[in-house]
Amino acid sequence: MPDWTEIARPFWDDRLAETWRVAPIVWLSGVRRSGKTTIARALASAHFMNCDLPSVQRELDDPEAFYARISPRSGNATVVFDEIHRLRDPSTVLKIGADAFPKLRILATGSSTLAATRKFRDSLAGRKREVNLQPVLFEELAAFGATVEKRLLHGGMPQMLLADKPDPGFYAEWLDSYFARDVSELFRVERRSEFLLLFRLLLRQNGGMATIVNLAKQCGATRPTVMSWIEAMRITHVIHLVRPFHGNGDSELVKQPKIYAFDTGFVAHENGWTELQPEERGLLWENVVLEHLLSRPWQPEVHFWRDKLQREVDFVVPKGRAVVDAYECKWDLRRIDIKGIAAFRALYPKGANYIVAPTVESPYARTIDGIEVTILSPDSIADRR
Repeated sequence: MPDWTEIARPFWDDRLAETWRVAPIVWLSGVRRSGKTTIARALASAHFMNCDLPSVQRELDDPEAFYARISPRSGNATVVFDEIHRLRDPSTVLKIGADAFPKLRILATGSSTLAATRKFRDSLAGRKREVNLQPVLFEELAAFGATVEKRLLHGGMPQMLLADKPDPGFYAEWLDSYFARDVSELFRVERRSEFLLLFRLLLRQNGGMATIVNLAKQCGATRPTVMSWIEAMRITHVIHLVRPFHGNGDSELVKQPKIYAFDTGFVAHENGWTELQPEERGLLWENVVLEHLLSRPWQPEVHFWRDKLQREVDFVVPKGRAVVDAYECKWDLRRIDIKGIAAFRALYPKGANYIVAPTVESPYARTIDGIEVTILSPDSIADRR
């Protein structure tokens, strides 16, 4: 197996550089084993601080002295705090760096959003921006030497994407680490078996509108507990909640969100899929497209749309002033049905229509049943802001 830590990921390098232009602190979050530390270590001339180490924790007890030592006279330097929540007072370390050493570029990493840990007593308003690392993106597959089919089945965790076959032991070890270091430590969840059962249920129902009452019965927890656990999963990035878009019609669904898992490999593993059927490819392809939308620099607000006649658009992205873009995910372009987009446009006429498929080399336009659509691959979404 190639060493995935040596594979460059320029998309994320560019995202960090863009974000530093607007804020001195970048919070790089993402699930365990997704490559945060590898990306951080690859930053040129960066001072890398592993905050898991007691010696580093002691050194950062006096952050002002630390910054004075590592900052050159010009003040231009990059410092990385890997797993910064391990520090006694991480928010003070970041605040001093941003305020007293304004030419510094600071990167802090963690598995959850910055606000998840109780140690952050300062919101760092105006000083930070967040970048959420997604599993290996469609546009990164060539660098990993992987096909789209392999990406769906193995998932986008770099180690598994490069493996000859999925490893059940990897998924089991990852779950143990996730619960111990993220869930139990940050959220004080003690009911391990029930929490992980809920997570597995959501993996099996990937892309569906899960009912809280049913989930509570299945995992043996109360409705409020299930809701709090789902919020913990959202904060730690292992699920994506995609809420319904609505506003102009009484026939629209307005309440239940869809829940997508963070990685297609975990979905395939939990469902026992060793070979993918066409409908399974189509479902997992939605995950890949969603990850691309969420990875864009402008951090779009992604919704789905459905009415009471079950007409649906996979993803819709508001653009402002009543403009809403629509995205349909199609694994097979021989099966294009735009009834959902047509119903959506009857209520929301302004916006672009996209069909996102894996086999499109260059974007092209078509008119289908009187609706103008652009057919493209996920990597072309970057040009559609």
